[in-house]
Amino acid sequence: MLKVSALEFQRDLARYQDAAHTQPVVITSHGRENTVLISAEEYHRLKRRDRQVMGPADFTDADIAALEASRPPLSSRLYDDELSD
Repeated sequence: MLKVSALEFQRDLARYQDAAHTQPVVITSHGRENTVLISAEEYHRLKRRDRQVMGPADFTDADIAALEASRPPLSSRLYDDELSD
């Protein structure tokens, strides 16, 4: 990953656009990460991996029944202590 200041990015835009084809380019502002430039190909790959959020109205009665009938595996009890205050 390549990090550059916003000022340096503005000075040599073409260089950093080319670099973004092989690695993310992090653009900083006042020493803090502000923006990441990635290739269009990488952007589309990430968009394909997006997950869709569903609301209660999106579930069928069969979906709800299956969720209600499901039980976590016994191995999940290892994490019960994370639920207590």
